[in-house]
Amino acid sequence: MKIAMVSEHANPLAQLGGVDAGGQNVHVGELAAAFTRRGHDVTVYTRRDDPATGTTITTDAGYRVVHVPAGPPKPIPKDDILAHLGEFTSFLHEHWSTHRPDLVHAHFWMSAVAAELAATRELRIPVVLTFHALGTVKRRYQGEADTSPPSRIKLERLVAHRAHHVIATCTDEVEELVRMGLPHARATVVPCGVDLARFGPHGPTERRGARHRLVSVGRLVPRKGFDTTIRALAQLPDVELLIAGGSADGNDPTGAEARRLQQVATEAGVDDRVHLLGHVSRAAMPALLRSADVVVCTPWYEPFGMVPLEAMACGRPVVASAVGGLLDTVIDGVTGTLVSPPEPGPVARALRPLLDDDALRRDFGTAGYQRARERYSWDRVADETLTAYQRVIPAPSATKFAAAG
Repeated sequence: MKIAMVSEHANPLAQLGGVDAGGQNVHVGELAAAFTRRGHDVTVYTRRDDPATGTTITTDAGYRVVHVPAGPPKPIPKDDILAHLGEFTSFLHEHWSTHRPDLVHAHFWMSAVAAELAATRELRIPVVLTFHALGTVKRRYQGEADTSPPSRIKLERLVAHRAHHVIATCTDEVEELVRMGLPHARATVVPCGVDLARFGPHGPTERRGARHRLVSVGRLVPRKGFDTTIRALAQLPDVELLIAGGSADGNDPTGAEARRLQQVATEAGVDDRVHLLGHVSRAAMPALLRSADVVVCTPWYEPFGMVPLEAMACGRPVVASAVGGLLDTVIDGVTGTLVSPPEPGPVARALRPLLDDDALRRDFGTAGYQRARERYSWDRVADETLTAYQRVIPAPSATKFAAAG
């Protein structure tokens, strides 16, 4: 089966940690690799942002990445890509006219705009869509700070209704889509996954001292709520907090947020116990997570959130905000504790029993490890995604599709 995946701003080959490089990049790459292992022919289309990058690259995992010439060949904010979607769409239509895929999976709303226009002309290629984040939710929480194009919410409703099917990453997203007018039957929940070969309880562990250790990981943007955990530290005098996040290159767009968080720590009187690590490589992340007594995730909102899964796979308990995808992944009182954001008091109160009880941490960690392995392997996620695909592809292709899987 020939599968085209469109991910206009999130290149699966990109370095993680920048403002626009995170979970979607990982999701697209891992899903493409899992499909390829099942014998499918997979091509990922993403915007070219480097003049030195080849048009088509075959990855070690066996899928191809096509870098689409749309806009300047340099990094630009993803919100600015809308102005270049015409070029992106034209490239896809021309490419698919001679290399027609059996199905297109668009990732993010702008990818869907381009994919649906390119696929639904004379080509009649079915399109499924994963939003990864919804503009209605972003506007609700960020208000005037939301930098999305003014047309985003209107276009999201349009592409959701035009798509043959929507694959949501969590239950909360489906409910949001229903509020936008999408029939419940037109959406299926398939979560993100975790790399169980990389993230596990056994292996090297980052060195640490005698203090209890909290670890938080994510892009350094305000909505991740690192400041909430920093303020909670004032009620936890025997605890240090390590925050991993930032760009891998020297021109770090997250520097202002790092400075703000350092100021928050100073004002809370905990600056000697807060350590901003900057960028931590994907290879080094498991050792860091394994060094934590508890992994803390306190975003204002979170479309899915891979860090809790990675922590659970490493056998670590999680304290997380009761929002978005975290409501699905973290089982309150079993694999961790869910708290209401964005107040530091509930975070501190949730952490204290875990920090004081080694057995409770082990129980939560063991349950989280089992849940990650049983529910969130990328192979299972790929199989569930393929099942969703079979709902929209023509019957003859569906038979061939199932045989290949």
